[in-house]
Amino acid sequence: MDSKRLDLNLLVTLEALLVEQNVTKAAARLHLSQPAVSAQLNRLRVVFADPLLVPAQRGMTPTTRAVELLEPLRQALDQVRATVELQDFDPAKAKLTITIACTDYLQAAVVKPLAMHLRARAPGVRVALRNLDVGLLESQMARGDVDLALLTPGVAPPSLRTRHLFDERYVLIGRRGHPRLRDVITVAEFAQLEHVIVSLRGGDFETPVDAALAALGHKRHVVLSAASFLFVPEVVSQSDFVALVPARLVSDRADRLQFLDPPFPVEGFAVGMVWHERTHAHSAQRWIREAFVTASRS
Repeated sequence: MDSKRLDLNLLVTLEALLVEQNVTKAAARLHLSQPAVSAQLNRLRVVFADPLLVPAQRGMTPTTRAVELLEPLRQALDQVRATVELQDFDPAKAKLTITIACTDYLQAAVVKPLAMHLRARAPGVRVALRNLDVGLLESQMARGDVDLALLTPGVAPPSLRTRHLFDERYVLIGRRGHPRLRDVITVAEFAQLEHVIVSLRGGDFETPVDAALAALGHKRHVVLSAASFLFVPEVVSQSDFVALVPARLVSDRADRLQFLDPPFPVEGFAVGMVWHERTHAHSAQRWIREAFVTASRS
């Protein structure tokens, strides 16, 4: 590659093209004409000695070389943007509303500590919560209806920016003094307990945990199917029911609940933060995202 023929504007164009995979959309994003972006793409192809983007049924498809370039290119350009951006955001004086889309579990596990953090550091920042709809997320963010989303990174639309926050694990919970719970229980004892499960669709009495149990030759006794994780710790604390729940959901309830590791492997999940390119370089939005990282580590 002849780096002498490469300038910053070309790299910014390459980033837009690789994200949008469409010359017209990249041109609109860069506020340039389509012929100008097409000309820059031709220059980039010469510089990298690679087609970079090839025609597809819808838009264009990046080559293997282009896919390899995207992440390091983004990181390099982000460093440049951070260097030249005016750092004029004062959280103590800021007045703005941040709209966050996530599940009820993440509202309790992550947004709650974030709200406490904001009250101390940025009292003029308000938080508006919305239910997460992954199918609508990209358009909601493009319109500015949603600023941030919390979800499993793998299900996020590829055009959105993502950052890993933490890995979550499941714990078995029961009330303090539960007559059938000890520090360690067997798979057979687990299956015989009265279980509460969460069915986000509503009404299901099986989850992937039941498939894992079946492979071990057991079937658990499910007595209640809830539509929300937030309901579960309360009902478990007042009964002899048990439940598998994300550990962060109940980390502050040790006075009423006891926590056990499941007696067989239960797969956890990753939680990430997602945002749109339109807010990526905004100083207030950047500060909020870093506040999220801090809150997720608390």
